[in-house]
Parts: sequence; C-alpha cells; structure tokens
Amino acid sequence: MASRAEPADTGGRRDWRDVLRDAADLALLGILLTLVAAPLLTAAAAAGTASAAVHDWTRTGGWPSARVTLRRFGRAALPGVPVSLLALAVAGLLAADLAALATGRVPGGPPALVVTALVTAGLTGYAGLVVVEAGRNGGGRWRAAARSAARACLDAPTRWAAFAGVTALAGLLAVLVTPVAVPILAGYTVAALHAVAGRQPVTVDRESQ
Repeated sequence: MASRAEPADTGGRRDWRDVLRDAADLALLGILLTLVAAPLLTAAAAAGTASAAVHDWTRTGGWPSARVTLRRFGRAALPGVPVSLLALAVAGLLAADLAALATGRVPGGPPALVVTALVTAGLTGYAGLVVVEAGRNGGGRWRAAARSAARACLDAPTRWAAFAGVTALAGLLAVLVTPVAVPILAGYTVAALHAVAGRQPVTVDRESQ
C-alpha cells in the first residue's frame, strides 16, 4: 500500500491518481479484512487491526508496515474471540427478530418492526464507533473502546446517528451489490467510520509502536 503523504507533482495538490491509489488501497484492505475475518472467531481482531491501519493512514498519510500489522493482530487475536462471539450472537438475534417481524411470525406488526429496526441501527452505529476506538488504541483493548464509544454516543447523539447511518448504508449496499464486491465495501466502510469520527477527540491511548 502506498503513502498518500508523498509529494505530488502539482505543488502538493492531490490529483485523480492519488484518489485512485487511495481507492485501491482501501479495496485491498477490505479484501484482507474479509479473508482474515472468515473464520468468524477472528472477526474482532481483523476489524480492530484494519481500523488501526486506517487510523494511521488518516493521521499520517501512510499505512503501517506488515510487521506492525501482524503484531497488532497477534495481540488482538485471543482477546477478540469473546468480542467476536458476542457480536455474532447479537447480530443473529437481531436478524432473526427482524425476519420474524417482517414475515408476521410474531405479533407486533409494523410498529414493532420499526422500533426493532431503529434499535438495530443504533446498536450497529455504536459497534462502528467501538471499532474506530479500538483502531485508535492499536486494534485491541475492547473494553476501553466500548466504554469510550458509549461515552461518545451519550455526549454527541447526532454523531451516534451519523455512525448508525454509515453502518445502515453499508448494510444496504452489501445487499444490493454483487457478493464479490462486499469485501471491497468493508474497507470503504471502515474508512467512512473514521471519517465521521475525524474531529472527535481521541479518548483512549494509542498503542506505542
């Protein structure tokens, strides 16, 4: 992956080649994230490591080295297992609840479906902010990231709504696009989450390299 901090030939201004390079880098990041997360138990560690890489990219203009990335993933692998299990369980329950309400298998009708959909959007937005906070501290420390994200959501509900919007849009696009493009979408989603959090103060310590 290239660095976008490299001087351009146009007096420091970015041109279409820089944009194309950034798009390719994020697509590659999404593909690698999907491959590493495929065993499911490694999903949290993969997401945290990818988030840490995007955090470096947005802060310094360059991607971390392979050695740093592998070290981050190694540190996050075991602590991330319970996080992965919890996320999968919550996602499965919410998906089953939404499907049951949408097909009329359980009572409640449209009002219950709307409420459940809003709760789902809020939880996914919170999860997106947790991933950002995990990236800010080097890809791990999920408890600290969860606490920091909870405080941020309570302090700035509008930003929480923005995170919910990003994750909801990503979910919609994942359904609409061809399956082969879903891994690419993952990289763009992590970048979008960091863009939304761009002006938010860092509330957890970053990993010292």
